Amino acid sequence: MPPAQSESDTNTGLLRRDWSDRRAPDDRALLERDSAVYLHQAVSTPCLTSIAGAEGVHLIATDGRRYLDFHGNSAHQIGYGHPRLVSALTKQLVDLPFVPRRFTSPVSTAFAEKLVEVTPEPLTRVLLTTGGSDAVEVALKLARAKTGRFKTLSFWESFHGAGFGAASVGGEQLFRSGPIGPLLSGTEHVPPIGCFRAAFGASHRFDEPHTPDCGRELARLIDYTLRVQGDVAAVIAEPMRATPEMAAPGFWASIRRSCDETGTVLIFDEIPTGLGRTGRMFASEHEAVVPDILVLGKGLGGATMPVAAVVAREEFDVGGSWAFGHYTHEKNPLMARAGLTTLQIIEDEGLVERSARLGEHALERARGLAATYDVIGDVRGRGLMLALEIVDPSDPSAPAGPSHPSAPAGPSAPAGPSDFANRPRPAPAVAEAVMYAALERGLSFKTTMGSILTLAPPLTITLDQLDEAFDILDASFEEAVG
Repeated sequence: MPPAQSESDTNTGLLRRDWSDRRAPDDRALLERDSAVYLHQAVSTPCLTSIAGAEGVHLIATDGRRYLDFHGNSAHQIGYGHPRLVSALTKQLVDLPFVPRRFTSPVSTAFAEKLVEVTPEPLTRVLLTTGGSDAVEVALKLARAKTGRFKTLSFWESFHGAGFGAASVGGEQLFRSGPIGPLLSGTEHVPPIGCFRAAFGASHRFDEPHTPDCGRELARLIDYTLRVQGDVAAVIAEPMRATPEMAAPGFWASIRRSCDETGTVLIFDEIPTGLGRTGRMFASEHEAVVPDILVLGKGLGGATMPVAAVVAREEFDVGGSWAFGHYTHEKNPLMARAGLTTLQIIEDEGLVERSARLGEHALERARGLAATYDVIGDVRGRGLMLALEIVDPSDPSAPAGPSHPSAPAGPSAPAGPSDFANRPRPAPAVAEAVMYAALERGLSFKTTMGSILTLAPPLTITLDQLDEAFDILDASFEEAVG
């Protein structure tokens, strides 16, 4: 049985069996064909259903059912089948579909220039890959080449990809256990960021001694490790976890200082959180911290093409004599056109600002649900990346819901080892019941870490569609817990 603690659904259980039994005959036949030909692995096997189409915020199943897609693998910022992107890719396919290595093209160069334009200064150098896992591998190689060191420091429960290097710095049990080891040496880990409940008001700062958060403890641990080890090449982290969970204000500024003072490279993995998802172009902008290397992917391809990128400071242009990421499709014109047009759509349609505005409305709706259903122990998020954490309300350590006067409305504080010991019991069976009840009503989202409902719709969603989704959630909670 695969471990429950994963950022992805593990697709098992009695409710899953019931769901599968209710598939239409044609759908079930296709799912059986799929199962018979693909290698099986946790989180992608077995498939939920088969999809025949996708448009805007909807997936359209082969049985005709339409799903509001609040999952999308965080790749659908501009929605599905955006007409401007489809037109641009169609033209690019006719004009120039491919260039071999050693060549470039106008669109490949324009895409890299646009990436430099939208990322924070002083990130000025780009390398493209076909997937986020490969981009993480490139970032790790760059850090090694620049520092002459090989060790890394990262966080337990983090996810950075499935390659050997990416899985080694990642902290998910699902991608580190089993018969695939040993992984890379020198990959040190510290406890994850994030806690069950915000422990401070928005006016409190991380560096104020009266701020009762355990983030200072974690920052001190990281600083101590970097100074005592003295030979760590890079800290690699998600500035906001995709669960989602956030660090306290000032936490990342503290880590930035520790990296600067120890000559350690700071790598931010914004593959799921970048490109407007959090109400800023990049989640790290909420922290006012610029990494040495920024890794992007997922939504960069506009939910059409696999595109990922590493964007680094000028001083990381140190690989002229080596090959860090010499991929067949490194400067593929179709990939570049998808990325360039996606960035242009995000800018031209004001999707970053839209994410911030609709995200506030979504948080209010989520807090309303928490005031109604005591199984919702925590509500958090930024922009259109939100979470409802499902807990056992009979657990004495479960606090009052967000409607309680003592519960702040701001984002969650970071956690140290003690916080996770005090966390209320999760209720994965309830989370699963809500998910399948919502699927039956036409809403798809992901359960993460076993008991967290994560909601990440396209940034193009309308207010009416957002309210429709929360109405479905309300009905699904009513069905699951009464």
